[in-house]
Amino acid sequence: MNTPQRLLIVGAGFLAIACSTPQSDFGVYQQSDGTIGVHAPKGAKEIEVQAVALAECKKQGKRTVTILESRKTANDRFPLTYIYLCR
Repeated sequence: MNTPQRLLIVGAGFLAIACSTPQSDFGVYQQSDGTIGVHAPKGAKEIEVQAVALAECKKQGKRTVTILESRKTANDRFPLTYIYLCR
């Protein structure tokens, strides 16, 4: 993916966050292997989840995220969990 495409994805992520699910509604955690886990609330869009993960990765000085896994959970508040790798 080239730089203009990355900027477009990041920009769309920030726009999506500005217009929808508040970041405080997500559960974000760092796993022991260095990956970032994001528990997404019901109705959250995948681009919103990616933007939350990217914000967490930027706190570590990383600039991009790559999704490794998404899975359903039994939790009613957070029905989906996503795992991201910071780069």
